[in-house]
Amino acid sequence: MSARRLLAPLLMLFALAGAAPALAQDKVVYHIDNAAEQGTKALRNIRNHLDVAPKTEIHVVTHAEGVDLLMEGARDKKNNIDYGPLISDLKGRGVHFEVCEITMKRRNLSKDQFVMEAEFTPSGVVRITELQARDHYAYIKP
Repeated sequence: MSARRLLAPLLMLFALAGAAPALAQDKVVYHIDNAAEQGTKALRNIRNHLDVAPKTEIHVVTHAEGVDLLMEGARDKKNNIDYGPLISDLKGRGVHFEVCEITMKRRNLSKDQFVMEAEFTPSGVVRITELQARDHYAYIKP
């Protein structure tokens, strides 16, 4: 067999290996546990993130006071920003917004108190762990 015939498959293998990172989609989990401190900054960071890397798969996991971000009528009182339209826009761009059901139970909250874009997870902390450890998501806490 000629050297050229042996070299061609190796070159193809190297080319594919080099292209693999470019084909990979980034995956990120944003952790929100205090809407008053993190809400506006988190939503702005996510919007900017998608503006630069629109194919990024993003999950926003909320628990404790972070679930307030996803409640109907939630707003940043300091900056007078209504979160609803921002969340709706990001959901339209593929962002998943998740609410911890343990927090809901502890605070006597019901699913109908949250924006329609909200998804629910049994435990926010467990969900973050799954996304990081099992699914290899990068972790961001704004």
